[in-house]
Formats: sequence, C-alpha cells, structure tokens
Amino acid sequence: MTRTRKEELVAEMTAEFKSAGAIIVCDYKGMTVEKLEIVRNLAKDEETKVKVINNKLAMVALKNAGCEALNLTETNIVVWGDAQVIPCKIADQAATQFKDNFVIKSGLIAGEVASLQTINAMAKLPSKDVLIGMLLNVWNAPVQNFTIGLSALAAKKEEA
Repeated sequence: MTRTRKEELVAEMTAEFKSAGAIIVCDYKGMTVEKLEIVRNLAKDEETKVKVINNKLAMVALKNAGCEALNLTETNIVVWGDAQVIPCKIADQAATQFKDNFVIKSGLIAGEVASLQTINAMAKLPSKDVLIGMLLNVWNAPVQNFTIGLSALAAKKEEA
C-alpha cells in the first residue's frame, strides 16, 4: 500500500471516527470469509460499518479524531456507527454467534475507553426504535383506557 493511500485511509477513518457514537474493536482470528460477510451484513442492515484495519493506521486515526488511545495488537476488526448501542449489539451478536473466532477486545463509547462490561450492558439495551415504541405505548394507554371505558358505558346504556 502506498503512502498516499495510507494517508487517504487515515483521513477517511478520522472523519468517520469523529462522528462515531461507539467504536468496538474485536478479534476475528480464524474466521472464514463467509462468516466475516455475515458480520458485515449484520452491520449493513443497521447502517453501521465493519472494517478490518491496520493497527497503526487505526491508532493514528483515533488520535486524530480526538478519541482516547487504544492499544491495538494482533488481528482486529472494527465495528462503528453513529449510535452508541447498535455497534455494541452487532459485536455482541457476532461474538455470540461465532464464539470460537470472534471476541470483543475493547471499545470506545463517545470517544472514551469503555470496559467489556459496559459494552455488553449496552448490547442488552433496547434500540432507539424499540424505546420510541415503548414510549408511544405509555402515552397511548390513557386514551385507550378512556375509549374502552366509554364503549363499555355505551354498551351498558344500550342494554338498559
């Protein structure tokens, strides 16, 4: 890879890491291409990115993005996206599905180093759409109960 291509990659990753809500670093040693494609497709469905990157280039991009430093060694695949929960969910799902070959190593949430417990806890949280649905159900409940009561009252008056 030429120096100019490396500089382009670092610039692209820096721009994307600046706006990332979460950046999860995982080990993928021993995974087949087919399994990696499954992980990429999981991320693609959620508008999240997955990329196997050079450790030195990733560390430079993270530093340029103003994130805390991570010590990247061996083989790494990075999952990142604008939301904080979705990259954690994708990494956790891949780690569950491919237990032997895919391991969450570390991560950054809002530019700060997060523990594995934090990443796993965030993976268990409901997504934004589910939370909005839950909120709408709570807001809708009083109106729904009122209309059920009115229809019961109307039915009772018709019987009488």
